[in-house]
Amino acid sequence: MTTGTWTRRIGMTAVATVAAASLAAPVGAQAATEKPAAATPRAGTTAGVTAASSGKVDYATWQKDCQAVMDQALPYLKQRVANARPGEKQAIVFDVDNTTLETDFGFSFPQPANKPVLKVAQYAQEHGVSLFFVTARPGIIKAPTEYNLEYDGYDVDGLYVRGLLDLFQNVADYKTAQRAAIETRGYTIIANVGNSATDLSGGHAEKTFKLPDYDGRLS
Repeated sequence: MTTGTWTRRIGMTAVATVAAASLAAPVGAQAATEKPAAATPRAGTTAGVTAASSGKVDYATWQKDCQAVMDQALPYLKQRVANARPGEKQAIVFDVDNTTLETDFGFSFPQPANKPVLKVAQYAQEHGVSLFFVTARPGIIKAPTEYNLEYDGYDVDGLYVRGLLDLFQNVADYKTAQRAAIETRGYTIIANVGNSATDLSGGHAEKTFKLPDYDGRLS
Protein backbone atom coordinates (compact mmCIF):
# COMPACT_ATOMS: atom_id res chain seq x y z
CA MET A 1 0.00 0.00 0.00
CA THR A 2 1.15 3.54 -0.68
CA THR A 3 1.22 6.05 2.18
CA GLY A 4 -2.09 7.59 1.17
CA THR A 5 -3.96 4.33 0.63
CA TRP A 6 -5.56 3.82 4.01
CA THR A 7 -5.90 7.59 4.52
CA ARG A 8 -8.01 8.00 1.39
CA ARG A 9 -10.41 5.27 2.49
CA ILE A 10 -10.51 5.83 6.23
CA GLY A 11 -10.50 9.62 5.81
CA MET A 12 -11.89 11.74 8.59
CA THR A 13 -13.23 8.70 10.47
CA ALA A 14 -9.76 7.48 11.46
CA VAL A 15 -9.74 9.09 14.89
CA ALA A 16 -13.23 7.81 15.66
CA THR A 17 -12.17 4.34 14.50
CA VAL A 18 -9.18 4.34 16.83
CA ALA A 19 -11.31 5.33 19.80
CA ALA A 20 -14.08 2.88 19.03
CA ALA A 21 -11.70 -0.01 18.47
CA SER A 22 -9.71 0.72 21.59
CA LEU A 23 -12.88 0.64 23.67
CA ALA A 24 -14.33 -2.35 21.88
CA ALA A 25 -11.28 -4.56 22.05
CA PRO A 26 -10.95 -6.56 25.20
CA VAL A 27 -7.70 -6.82 24.28
CA GLY A 28 -10.67 -11.97 -14.48
CA ALA A 29 -8.73 -14.83 -13.26
CA GLN A 30 -5.32 -15.14 -14.84
CA ALA A 31 -2.84 -17.99 -15.01
CA ALA A 32 0.09 -17.96 -12.62
CA THR A 33 3.31 -16.41 -13.79
CA GLU A 34 6.65 -17.63 -12.53
CA LYS A 35 9.69 -15.38 -12.43
CA PRO A 36 12.90 -15.24 -10.40
CA ALA A 37 12.80 -13.00 -7.36
CA ALA A 38 15.35 -10.32 -6.69
CA ALA A 39 18.65 -11.56 -5.31
CA THR A 40 18.00 -12.43 -1.67
CA PRO A 41 18.96 -15.11 0.81
CA ARG A 42 16.08 -17.14 -0.64
CA ALA A 43 14.98 -17.08 -4.25
CA GLY A 44 11.25 -16.97 -4.92
CA THR A 45 8.61 -16.90 -7.59
CA THR A 46 5.52 -14.81 -8.13
CA ALA A 47 1.96 -15.79 -8.95
CA GLY A 48 -0.70 -13.19 -9.65
CA VAL A 49 -3.21 -11.53 -11.93
CA THR A 50 -3.01 -8.69 -14.39
CA ALA A 51 -5.10 -5.53 -14.39
CA ALA A 52 -8.77 -5.75 -15.26
CA SER A 53 -10.33 -3.73 -18.06
CA SER A 54 -10.46 0.03 -17.59
CA GLY A 55 -13.22 1.59 -15.53
CA LYS A 56 -14.38 1.33 -11.95
CA VAL A 57 -13.50 -1.92 -10.22
CA ASP A 58 -16.59 -3.69 -8.91
CA TYR A 59 -16.62 -5.93 -5.87
CA ALA A 60 -17.61 -9.11 -7.70
CA THR A 61 -14.76 -8.76 -10.18
CA TRP A 62 -12.27 -8.10 -7.40
CA GLN A 63 -13.42 -11.13 -5.42
CA LYS A 64 -13.25 -13.35 -8.48
CA ASP A 65 -9.72 -12.20 -9.25
CA CYS A 66 -8.61 -12.59 -5.62
CA GLN A 67 -10.03 -16.10 -5.61
CA ALA A 68 -8.06 -16.94 -8.75
CA VAL A 69 -4.82 -16.06 -7.00
CA MET A 70 -5.72 -17.91 -3.82
CA ASP A 71 -6.67 -20.95 -5.90
CA GLN A 72 -2.97 -21.03 -6.77
CA ALA A 73 -1.78 -20.26 -3.27
CA LEU A 74 -3.67 -22.97 -1.40
CA PRO A 75 -2.26 -26.01 -3.26
CA TYR A 76 1.22 -24.57 -2.92
CA LEU A 77 0.68 -24.00 0.79
CA LYS A 78 -0.59 -27.53 1.34
CA GLN A 79 2.44 -28.99 -0.41
CA ARG A 80 4.91 -26.72 1.38
CA VAL A 81 3.41 -27.49 4.81
CA ALA A 82 3.54 -31.21 4.07
CA ASN A 83 7.22 -30.87 3.12
CA ALA A 84 8.27 -28.81 6.12
CA ARG A 85 11.81 -29.51 7.25
CA PRO A 86 12.31 -30.91 10.75
CA GLY A 87 12.12 -28.07 13.25
CA GLU A 88 11.24 -25.51 10.58
CA LYS A 89 9.19 -22.52 11.77
CA GLN A 90 7.03 -21.63 8.79
CA ALA A 91 5.43 -18.23 8.33
CA ILE A 92 3.36 -16.29 5.83
CA VAL A 93 3.54 -12.52 5.51
CA PHE A 94 0.41 -10.62 4.48
CA ASP A 95 -0.25 -7.03 3.51
CA VAL A 96 -3.37 -5.55 5.13
CA ASP A 97 -5.23 -3.07 2.90
CA ASN A 98 -7.13 -4.82 0.10
CA THR A 99 -5.23 -8.00 0.91
CA THR A 100 -6.45 -9.33 4.25
CA LEU A 101 -9.12 -6.64 4.70
CA GLU A 102 -11.67 -5.21 2.27
CA THR A 103 -10.35 -1.67 2.64
CA ASP A 104 -11.80 -0.19 -0.56
CA PHE A 105 -15.10 -2.01 -0.15
CA GLY A 106 -15.57 -2.31 3.61
CA PHE A 107 -16.71 1.06 4.94
CA SER A 108 -17.69 -0.15 8.40
CA PHE A 109 -15.55 -1.02 11.38
CA PRO A 110 -14.39 -3.68 11.79
CA GLN A 111 -13.73 -3.96 8.08
CA PRO A 112 -14.69 -7.35 6.59
CA ALA A 113 -12.00 -9.88 5.76
CA ASN A 114 -11.08 -10.51 2.15
CA LYS A 115 -12.69 -13.94 2.13
CA PRO A 116 -10.45 -15.79 -0.36
CA VAL A 117 -7.37 -14.66 1.58
CA LEU A 118 -8.92 -15.49 4.94
CA LYS A 119 -9.58 -19.06 3.81
CA VAL A 120 -5.91 -19.55 2.95
CA ALA A 121 -4.78 -17.86 6.16
CA GLN A 122 -6.99 -20.08 8.26
CA TYR A 123 -5.66 -23.21 6.60
CA ALA A 124 -2.16 -22.00 7.36
CA GLN A 125 -2.80 -21.21 11.02
CA GLU A 126 -4.61 -24.51 11.51
CA HIS A 127 -1.46 -26.28 10.28
CA GLY A 128 1.08 -24.53 12.44
CA VAL A 129 2.09 -21.71 10.09
CA SER A 130 2.56 -18.35 11.81
CA LEU A 131 0.86 -15.29 10.31
CA PHE A 132 2.64 -11.94 10.14
CA PHE A 133 1.13 -8.72 8.81
CA VAL A 134 3.31 -5.96 7.37
CA THR A 135 1.47 -2.75 6.52
CA ALA A 136 2.25 0.86 5.64
CA ARG A 137 -0.39 1.97 8.14
CA PRO A 138 1.07 4.21 10.85
CA GLY A 139 1.56 3.06 14.41
CA ILE A 140 -1.29 5.25 15.71
CA ILE A 141 -3.81 2.74 14.33
CA LYS A 142 -1.94 -0.44 15.23
CA ALA A 143 -4.38 -1.40 18.00
CA PRO A 144 -7.58 -1.12 15.92
CA THR A 145 -5.87 -2.83 12.98
CA GLU A 146 -4.85 -5.80 15.13
CA TYR A 147 -8.30 -5.95 16.67
CA ASN A 148 -9.88 -5.89 13.20
CA LEU A 149 -7.70 -8.74 11.94
CA GLU A 150 -8.39 -10.91 14.98
CA TYR A 151 -12.10 -10.08 14.90
CA ASP A 152 -12.21 -11.38 11.31
CA GLY A 153 -10.52 -14.65 12.22
CA TYR A 154 -6.82 -14.08 11.58
CA ASP A 155 -4.32 -15.29 14.17
CA VAL A 156 -1.90 -12.36 14.49
CA ASP A 157 1.57 -13.61 15.39
CA GLY A 158 3.00 -10.21 14.56
CA LEU A 159 1.77 -6.90 13.15
CA TYR A 160 4.33 -4.48 11.76
CA VAL A 161 3.25 -0.85 11.30
CA ARG A 162 5.28 2.22 10.45
CA GLY A 163 6.85 4.26 13.20
CA LEU A 164 7.77 7.91 12.82
CA LEU A 165 11.16 7.24 11.23
CA ASP A 166 9.66 4.65 8.88
CA LEU A 167 7.48 7.37 7.34
CA PHE A 168 10.60 8.78 5.70
CA GLN A 169 11.58 5.40 4.23
CA ASN A 170 10.56 3.96 0.89
CA VAL A 171 7.58 1.67 1.49
CA ALA A 172 9.12 -1.26 -0.41
CA ASP A 173 12.36 -0.94 1.57
CA TYR A 174 10.44 -0.72 4.83
CA LYS A 175 8.44 -3.86 4.10
CA THR A 176 11.52 -5.77 2.96
CA ALA A 177 13.25 -4.87 6.21
CA GLN A 178 10.33 -6.21 8.26
CA ARG A 179 10.43 -9.55 6.44
CA ALA A 180 14.17 -9.75 7.02
CA ALA A 181 13.52 -9.09 10.71
CA ILE A 182 11.00 -11.93 10.82
CA GLU A 183 13.61 -14.26 9.34
CA THR A 184 16.10 -13.28 12.03
CA ARG A 185 13.58 -14.67 14.53
CA GLY A 186 14.11 -18.09 12.98
CA TYR A 187 11.12 -18.18 10.63
CA THR A 188 11.07 -19.41 7.06
CA ILE A 189 8.71 -17.16 5.10
CA ILE A 190 7.13 -19.66 2.76
CA ALA A 191 4.81 -17.10 1.13
CA ASN A 192 4.28 -13.35 0.90
CA VAL A 193 0.83 -12.08 -0.14
CA GLY A 194 -0.01 -8.52 -1.19
CA ASN A 195 -1.69 -6.47 -3.89
CA SER A 196 1.09 -3.98 -4.63
CA ALA A 197 4.61 -4.32 -5.98
CA THR A 198 5.85 -2.62 -2.82
CA ASP A 199 4.38 -5.49 -0.79
CA LEU A 200 6.33 -8.13 -2.65
CA SER A 201 9.61 -6.70 -3.93
CA GLY A 202 12.92 -7.23 -2.18
CA GLY A 203 12.75 -10.97 -1.63
CA HIS A 204 12.84 -12.62 1.80
CA ALA A 205 10.05 -15.04 0.83
CA GLU A 206 10.10 -18.34 -0.99
CA LYS A 207 7.08 -17.44 -3.11
CA THR A 208 4.95 -14.35 -3.61
CA PHE A 209 1.30 -14.05 -4.58
CA LYS A 210 0.12 -10.84 -6.23
CA LEU A 211 -3.51 -9.87 -5.72
CA PRO A 212 -5.06 -7.39 -8.17
CA ASP A 213 -4.69 -3.64 -7.83
CA TYR A 214 -5.70 -2.93 -11.45
CA ASP A 215 -2.75 -0.67 -12.19
CA GLY A 216 -3.29 1.26 -8.97
CA ARG A 217 -7.02 1.80 -9.44
CA LEU A 218 -7.58 -0.34 -6.36
CA SER A 219 -5.44 1.04 -3.57
